[in-house]
Amino acid sequence: MKKVTLTGYIIIADAELETVQAALAIHIDLTRQEEGCLVFEVTQDSVDSRKFNVYEEFVDQQSFDAHQDRVRSSKWGAVSKHLTRHYTIDQQA
Repeated sequence: MKKVTLTGYIIIADAELETVQAALAIHIDLTRQEEGCLVFEVTQDSVDSRKFNVYEEFVDQQSFDAHQDRVRSSKWGAVSKHLTRHYTIDQQA
């Protein structure tokens, strides 16, 4: 079983910041409750308020895929669909 780790950041336009942040808070809570989620952190960058740093760990690929499936059908998925994402996904034993 290989742990899946996602690291990176998203960029949110100033005009959408408030709407996206509200949806993000719910998204974080729901994700942390998912089976297989070990760590889920999304934090606003201290220099660029439009940048949110992302760090995720899931116990395995199946848990990570289930998370991605849930996101696609969630409010967060709709609100964040057009955000600029810069992610790296790794698997570790």
